[in-house]
Amino acid sequence: MPIAKSELILNPDGSIYHLNLKPEHLAPTIITVGDPDRVEKVTQYFETIEHTTRKREFHTQTGIYKGKRLTVISTGIGTDNIDIVFNELDALVNIDLQTKEIKDKHTSLNFIRIGTSGAIQSEIPIDSFIVSEIAIGFDSLLHFYDSKEIQFPQISDPLMEHLDWSKDKSTPYVVSFDKKLGRHMQSDQTSKGFTITNVGFYGPQGRVLRLSTSDELLNQKIASFSYADKKITNLEMETAGIYGMAKLLGHRAVSMNAILANRATGEFSEKPEKTVDKLIRYTLDKITSF
Repeated sequence: MPIAKSELILNPDGSIYHLNLKPEHLAPTIITVGDPDRVEKVTQYFETIEHTTRKREFHTQTGIYKGKRLTVISTGIGTDNIDIVFNELDALVNIDLQTKEIKDKHTSLNFIRIGTSGAIQSEIPIDSFIVSEIAIGFDSLLHFYDSKEIQFPQISDPLMEHLDWSKDKSTPYVVSFDKKLGRHMQSDQTSKGFTITNVGFYGPQGRVLRLSTSDELLNQKIASFSYADKKITNLEMETAGIYGMAKLLGHRAVSMNAILANRATGEFSEKPEKTVDKLIRYTLDKITSF
């Protein structure tokens, strides 16, 4: 049965609603970035760019890097945008947009997030790179999907107890990276990550400007939690949503984090642009051999 027009919305030119993309615009390997301006900081290294489009916070470029066809897309900030981006990118390859029927043959995509992040452990160096092996979602995105089979309650349950988690907050969910893609992206230049995805940048990450938080000790509690001798390493705002949506839709995903801040020590990078550029070049070169 065809998917209703109200559920799968297309633009007048036949492109998918929010991303403004058609199937032929998409490469099988996709780099996601939060900032629309970071797209060109990635594609500046491409030999050629075949397609560019921009709508709202979603900026996309597809081209060739060292002979490999790649798409780079900005998601904006937060897992609410991840829900849009992953559903629409999946639709481009796994739904016939003309008949609005799900295709018989499933296509699996590779997703690599290049993002910035703050460390929660004092020993994690500024300007280092973390590959998130496990992600904890403090948002509620995955709870709107039938997703129990990909979650790890053996981690989320003791975490909630350790944090004295309020019933007024969303229940944390725990998901993992794609092992094959994730391990390929690791090296002696990266550390393994146990990452929290927050629902905001200020209060949800324990930052206080003029508003008090509901738990002023939250970050200290997070830093002291341990599961199987692994401590939580960093905070950011998209990874858990990316991992969850990718697994549910049958894709592979890994999150690469440039550590620009250390919340435990109060430090911030003196060369954030150089650090992000270094992670971009590292990621591009690793991708070409996957």
